[in-house]
Amino acid sequence: MEHPLLYEINTRCWLRELSDSAGHVITLADVPDAEFAFWKKSGFTHIWLMGVWTTGPICRQMAINEPNLRRAYDEIIPGWTEQEIGGSPYAIGDYTVPSAIGGEAGLKKFREKLHAQGLKLILDFVPNHLGLDHRWLREEPDFFVQSPEESVGTFAHETLLGPRWLAHGKDPYFAPWCDTVQVDYRRATTRAAMKELLLSVAAQCDGVRCDMAMLLLNDVFAKTWAHLPFDGETPPGEFWADVIPAVKAAQPDFLFLAEVYWDLEERMQQLGFDFTYDKRLYDELFWRNAGGISSRVLWLPREIIARSAHFIENHDEPRIATQLSPAEQRVAALVILGLPGMRFLHEGQLTGARVKLPVQIARRGIEPVNAAVKKNYDELLAALQYSAVGRGEWRVLLPREAWSDNSTAQNFVIVQWQAKPPGFDLVVVNLAAHRSQCYASLAIPDLADYNWELHDLLGPERYERLGADLTTQGLYLDLPEYGAQVFHFEPLR
Repeated sequence: MEHPLLYEINTRCWLRELSDSAGHVITLADVPDAEFAFWKKSGFTHIWLMGVWTTGPICRQMAINEPNLRRAYDEIIPGWTEQEIGGSPYAIGDYTVPSAIGGEAGLKKFREKLHAQGLKLILDFVPNHLGLDHRWLREEPDFFVQSPEESVGTFAHETLLGPRWLAHGKDPYFAPWCDTVQVDYRRATTRAAMKELLLSVAAQCDGVRCDMAMLLLNDVFAKTWAHLPFDGETPPGEFWADVIPAVKAAQPDFLFLAEVYWDLEERMQQLGFDFTYDKRLYDELFWRNAGGISSRVLWLPREIIARSAHFIENHDEPRIATQLSPAEQRVAALVILGLPGMRFLHEGQLTGARVKLPVQIARRGIEPVNAAVKKNYDELLAALQYSAVGRGEWRVLLPREAWSDNSTAQNFVIVQWQAKPPGFDLVVVNLAAHRSQCYASLAIPDLADYNWELHDLLGPERYERLGADLTTQGLYLDLPEYGAQVFHFEPLR
């Protein structure tokens, strides 16, 4: 199974910065070769261009006028102009690529250049709602949740079939997204239209990140919209169980990534998603809960953790540099990079960016590079490419107490990887702010047949160990505070 390394890019801001640096407009059609070389060198397998689709003028104007957003713009880019506000990329007016960033031809050329480097393209699919500019609001109003009269979370809209009260898109635990309209998955015609829309998106990329994917589950949807009942018959089965096989029939290697919360990850995987957000691990890492992190990686079922997307930052979450020190971030990053599943990094994370951007903004201020953070990521990404991490057979190992009354074993995350036997690699992290010790029982069948040399790919340490001792006692580990090591094992010659 492939364990992807995903890099999320804020497309609008990134292209603006490339253009400013070049002194002329850069679009997806002419991204400099240095960008592709950097992604290849770093070991990324997939590039997620966040925000390539068209946001219409209504939603863009809403983003310009909204008071809380204006205050955020003032802080991030003082003296901003309206031209620097693009509107929410999650209030999609049309699934077309704006000509200003290269159009469909530019996207195609960008994808071809990715493929030439062995990389793949991920794009957004926003299934729950559309932007207020989308033509379906006038042409196909029956595709949306609606009310016979004005009610909370609805808006009046003039359609070709007359005036309607349509519902804004929403998550049941938050206020509606007022620049969107809610797609109604209780209707067979709506499902068919959204399936065709997804197929058209899939034809332009190698995978999709599906925004708030769990909102479409039949029971979740029925509960969310029970106050605006549908008088027809909801189609049998789940939307995702229908559309994912349809896409994969045309593109067998197509990748589906679900943004999902509320402990619904396993269910979404069963419906066909290749990977699902691991928000619980994110929370444990963000709040420095060593016990929670260890428990999550040790006891989450093997098949679930291997299909989880592990991250410590994305466009929805705070910049991790505002929460964790460089040393803390180094070990948190090695946890997510060292686990099976999708490893997921965010533009700006690698240089210690601290400003969380509203997705509506199309330009960001220049932040100084945090040299310590950059050095950490450079070393981690380089070291992992010399290992089997993400490419071989894996096992999360249970740390054992180094001696009685020493509880520090719970601070460890240990992941074993093997791609080309007999050699193997061991990712070791001490999550604590103090020295910790443990034993690790290595799960290598022929461990006792060799004596071993091991060296740390992140440092100068080299050791020799007897295979018989490793088999009977395990590997003794003693790491300083926030220690991080990637040991490569080879038989002694």
